[in-house]
Amino acid sequence: MGNWGWDHMGNGMGWVMGFGGIFMILFWVVIIAVVVVLAGWLFGGFGQGDKSRVKSALDVLKERYARGEIKREEFEQKKRDLE
Repeated sequence: MGNWGWDHMGNGMGWVMGFGGIFMILFWVVIIAVVVVLAGWLFGGFGQGDKSRVKSALDVLKERYARGEIKREEFEQKKRDLE
């Protein structure tokens, strides 16, 4: 005789359990995506772009002047050149 839709476990839910593999894959995809987004957020990789990491030429010039690497006259000349 047939099993009238009952699976090997005897609960009749075999067709629903077939979706378990799909849901398990989706579960892990979501978990991995959350981990990647959190890691990017924690380490500053997302949403900031390269602009926050790159200093302008004027910023570099100001830092060199502040450290005493260049004199005031050279700073003023280079500043005018950049503007």
